[in-house]
Amino acid sequence: MRKALRWLLALAVLIGTLSTAGAATAAEPEATGPTGTTAVTDIKDRLLSIPGMSLIEEKPYTGYRFFVLNYAQPVDHRHPSKGTFQQRITVLHKDVSRPTVFYTGGYNVSTTPSRREPTQIVDGNQVSMEYRFFTPSRPAPADWSKLDIWQAASDQHRIYKALKAVYTKKWISTGGSKGGMTATYYERFYPRDMDGVVAYVAPNDVVNDEDSAYDRFFKTVGTKECRDRLNAVQREALVRREPLEKKYQAYAAENGLTFDTVGSLDRAYEAVVLDYVWGFWQYSLLSDCDAIPADAATATDDEIWNSVDTISGFSAYADQGLETYTPYYYQAGTQLGAPTIHFPYIEKKYVRYGYQPPRNFVPRSIPMRFQPSAMRDVDTWVRHNARHMLFVYGQNDPWGAEPFRLGKGAKDSYVFTAPGLNHGANVAGLVPDQKTLATARILQWAGVASASVQADPSAARPLARFDAKLDKRDLEREPTLRP
Repeated sequence: MRKALRWLLALAVLIGTLSTAGAATAAEPEATGPTGTTAVTDIKDRLLSIPGMSLIEEKPYTGYRFFVLNYAQPVDHRHPSKGTFQQRITVLHKDVSRPTVFYTGGYNVSTTPSRREPTQIVDGNQVSMEYRFFTPSRPAPADWSKLDIWQAASDQHRIYKALKAVYTKKWISTGGSKGGMTATYYERFYPRDMDGVVAYVAPNDVVNDEDSAYDRFFKTVGTKECRDRLNAVQREALVRREPLEKKYQAYAAENGLTFDTVGSLDRAYEAVVLDYVWGFWQYSLLSDCDAIPADAATATDDEIWNSVDTISGFSAYADQGLETYTPYYYQAGTQLGAPTIHFPYIEKKYVRYGYQPPRNFVPRSIPMRFQPSAMRDVDTWVRHNARHMLFVYGQNDPWGAEPFRLGKGAKDSYVFTAPGLNHGANVAGLVPDQKTLATARILQWAGVASASVQADPSAARPLARFDAKLDKRDLEREPTLRP
């Protein structure tokens, strides 16, 4: 009898953990004040009353409450009874009467309080999600077939349903780069959840084998002087392969780097060098070209090495550099796709491997098969069904060479490009009329646009004051995808 009772209790806990809307809307604990009025329950208690939610830590920040939490998620949302894993999320709590921004970078979640641009604009709460399979949010054992865009969107859907009972006002989803892609995929699969989407610098590799847009981009980006400098340094790094690889061997030995996944130090070296031009435009501005050696042919080996290492990073394709990003390369090789570019200014004899496929950056023990229909499906949906979606790109960002586009079926949606900006492009960097329009639409979607803003979008301004610490955005150093 006791065994049966324990089994029933365990089953009840499992069902409570895996339920979605029903569990999230369970009655909240209340306290009665001395005058008989009902006091508001502490926000931490409300969050932890959600089945499956547990506290890792709370960190103080003036004007907010900041929580690092775990949330129990099914490994497979199609078969939720087949195991769970702990997914890490954070909550930057302002007030339950404010709108909420749902952010993901598509990678690990930061456990330091920060505020994304839409959160500052609407002066709201922010929920941030760690993407599944980025440690520690990885099932054990890891069934990599359960890492796809639908499963990740379903993670977001469950978190939203669980927290909607606490944060009942409007919700806006956002993210940058892979996070912008993630916000878009979430909208595609669960279009009724969010009231608006702000996707920053989100690549859209619809046809994985057709990447001529990137070659066209690199022919015209920036100025000819800057392009010539970068191209010359990249070429020189391959011309001087032998002496620089000796330096690389010493660097690897000193730092304990190994190259089992990519196959050899030589392959890793070329991959780093071929990332150089792309990496510069992704993370730097045209003004940074002054730091590039002006004459690569007469530059010392150390000058060539330091320039490449600063921009591309010689640890990137070592096992130790690849390990963190295994889920990313896995998705690039199974659904997301990855760009191929050519190097017409480098003689073929110097390029041994070219841009290597994502398969080369994922351990061979993990099976991979590309699904060409995944991105075509999302692209078609966005063109014909986008509603309350804003895409922001940087003019000098390579990832913007293949952007999302809107068709006739899109409603109240926009694609804007910030002049001169890179992979860190944002609403604040748009030209004035687009900046105010984008700000006004975000406020409107979040339900906090004033009457004056609704009448005149040019009056739109962020509702929260800029906080140099909270709003500081370090441009996330993400790996350069390769097919």
